[in-house]
Amino acid sequence: MIKNRFRIALLCSTVSVYGLGDHAEARKSSPAASHTAPASSPGNGHKAPVHQRQRDLEAHSDESVRVTASNFGGGVSNTTPGGGLMPVQTAPRSQSGITRDFIAKMSPTSNVQALISNLPGVVTASQDPIGVTGDQLTIRGMNQMQIGYVFEGVPIADPIRYAPYTSTVVDTENLGSVTVSQGSPDITAPLYNAVGGQITMSEVNPSHKMGGYLSLTGGTHSTNKEFLRFETGDIGNTGIRGFLSYSHSSWNNWRGMGGGVRHHTDEKFIKEWGEGNSVSALFSYNWMQSNSYRRPSLAAWSQYGRGFNYPGSYTVGTAGYYNLNKDSNNAMTVAAPAHFTLRHDLHLNVTPYYMHMFGPSVWGQNVSSANSYFGTGPAGNLNLSNLTASGDATTQAVDPWNQKTSGINAALEWTKGSNTLTFGYWYSYTQHEELATFSPVDTNGNPVAAYGHDPIRVADGSILTPYDLNFKQQSNTLYLVDTLKLLHDRLSLTAGFKTTMLSRQGTNLVPGADPYKNAKNYFAPMPQFYASYKLSDHDQVYINGTTAFRAPGSVQVYSQIFDPSSPVAVQQPGNLKPEYSIGEEIGYRHHGFYNFAVSAFNYNLTNHQVTSYGYVAGTNNLIAQPMNVGGQTIRGVQAELGLGNWHHFSPYFSGQYLHATTDNNFNAGSDYLPTKGKKAVQTPKFSGSIGLRYDDGHIFGNFSMVYVDSQYTTFMNDEAMHSYITSNMTLGYRMEKIGALKHPTLQLNLINLADNNYLSSPSSATGNAKATKGIYGNTVAGSSPIYIVGGGFAAMVSVSTGF
Repeated sequence: MIKNRFRIALLCSTVSVYGLGDHAEARKSSPAASHTAPASSPGNGHKAPVHQRQRDLEAHSDESVRVTASNFGGGVSNTTPGGGLMPVQTAPRSQSGITRDFIAKMSPTSNVQALISNLPGVVTASQDPIGVTGDQLTIRGMNQMQIGYVFEGVPIADPIRYAPYTSTVVDTENLGSVTVSQGSPDITAPLYNAVGGQITMSEVNPSHKMGGYLSLTGGTHSTNKEFLRFETGDIGNTGIRGFLSYSHSSWNNWRGMGGGVRHHTDEKFIKEWGEGNSVSALFSYNWMQSNSYRRPSLAAWSQYGRGFNYPGSYTVGTAGYYNLNKDSNNAMTVAAPAHFTLRHDLHLNVTPYYMHMFGPSVWGQNVSSANSYFGTGPAGNLNLSNLTASGDATTQAVDPWNQKTSGINAALEWTKGSNTLTFGYWYSYTQHEELATFSPVDTNGNPVAAYGHDPIRVADGSILTPYDLNFKQQSNTLYLVDTLKLLHDRLSLTAGFKTTMLSRQGTNLVPGADPYKNAKNYFAPMPQFYASYKLSDHDQVYINGTTAFRAPGSVQVYSQIFDPSSPVAVQQPGNLKPEYSIGEEIGYRHHGFYNFAVSAFNYNLTNHQVTSYGYVAGTNNLIAQPMNVGGQTIRGVQAELGLGNWHHFSPYFSGQYLHATTDNNFNAGSDYLPTKGKKAVQTPKFSGSIGLRYDDGHIFGNFSMVYVDSQYTTFMNDEAMHSYITSNMTLGYRMEKIGALKHPTLQLNLINLADNNYLSSPSSATGNAKATKGIYGNTVAGSSPIYIVGGGFAAMVSVSTGF
């Protein structure tokens, strides 16, 4: 149903509040700071002025790795331990990141999920080798819809369903850094779905010098990407500087027929004055359309392997024809954030934003001409042509959903001596409309009318639709954070309290929909506590206790979903309760020539919501299906190690042990399945990666290998996905300046080197795959989960230069 998004978003600069909002890695683009603690960081000292933080993420027109002389036997090299995979962190919680240096060496087509796949606790589900589609991942067993996504201070995920669509937000060439907080979100972050941590993305800032950057990429599967950025530099004495960029990408599907096209533009302008005052303006536009990948069951995978996909040719009745099934991820983004120094001890940060997302999503479906239903009643004779022997006509279902969101997150920060107090308020409003229609196709499988035009109608002229939804939502969030520094700033104590009030209502105009209107209100108090102590200038220990809240996801939670094949709703609104988590962490980290971090964690979740993707029976409509599985306990240990450069080499290691169990029996409708104490779904026991980076200023390269253990896909643990290993490699050469060209660079990216044939992630989870007796003696029929097929081998060659 709501598979894809067209996003219009006013994205604003990060709401930086003292305490838990800043990230040390934002300052790591400056190699001079590589071996010393940052001047400011979460829970450690006062923050740097806003204009200083902006300069630290400034774009460089040559896009080259920032290099400096190393003190450890290597000469000239990238000085971040782990080759840009492990910037210094000082937040009083587990936190990992990647820098601009690391991002620049990855394939320009990669999405954020692919970029962070080496970090501890992160399990990324590849769907295609070039990384242009799919946002599937888990962190500590929580999937992408339970994780908060924040870009420049704005929540970028769908505010109802929580799908992130990160590839629509920013081009990889303009991405400055990514930080993963594995266990808990910032208390100041504008989120109400993050029970499983937070992913924070920052865009590079415009350069003070006029120039630009050009990158051309081509590779397997007819992939190409062209990217151009122009930097205005400082515009006179106005204090304004900015950049504009545009990219075009196209590709063929790596398996099956079809392909995709993406157009994207980013713009960012900054005005600075005085001490720490700034106003930024951001704009981006994204248009993307691609043919879908079909997701197999384990039996289909065993029989067909990668060959399981949508048919490449059309005959009458072939609703699975590839050209009828497409994904669309589209977005436009505009912004005007502001940071003000009201007094030397008083700062105001304001982030207003607006997002407009719309479709269409499309899929193929057969509709009976004489025996269809409109809601709970018969649709009458639809007088369709090109019928099969059973009287069905092949149609393309079109869902031109339309979603608008506006919001503002404001924080006032007051510092008095060793104490800093932050008070903030976040408000957002969302309106969502969704009317799906059906359009007949001709004998060649082509819709007889453009998307949504001339749809099939019933006898009284009404449009035949499975759902006609109107959904509204308001959220009000207040937060208060107090940080106290003691013992010459070695001891940091932070206490915070956040409360979210969320109201929702949805209506469904399909005849017979019950209820016609459904309204829900949620309230959640979320206290947090953090403590950290600096054992030395290079060593830190921390402990924290956190809580988090997640409102039920998906519009389907509030409205019935019908299908023309039946007078009975194929999906009921349900009665999902909000999910709540209580977590504890204890950790230690060291930074210097080597960076090392280890943490142990425990989480207890109530009303745990597992969101799986499944096809509506008899259709190719892939929808999110949230389920309440009761309580869940998650415990584990994660660690990562990154070494500084030695003769230009820098290794990296990360790993996680995870033990997650279901705490309740699963409600299967007719009975309860005995799932209490079973291993939780989508929670691999072991995961980890190793990497090796080399960079002497001219020749550079890296190699990484990722291991993911087997994962159960049913709550009864009677079906599981196999473990897998993948590896990637980068080789490149960076030249000296040639005339007006700054450091022309040639780069080769090899993805899935061994072309491993594997399933990368469960797409859905079910109670049981085999028929099972419930605790009351009733037989519960089995249902097979479906899976995402991992991307195969790909090679990408990039030529880039600054100017």
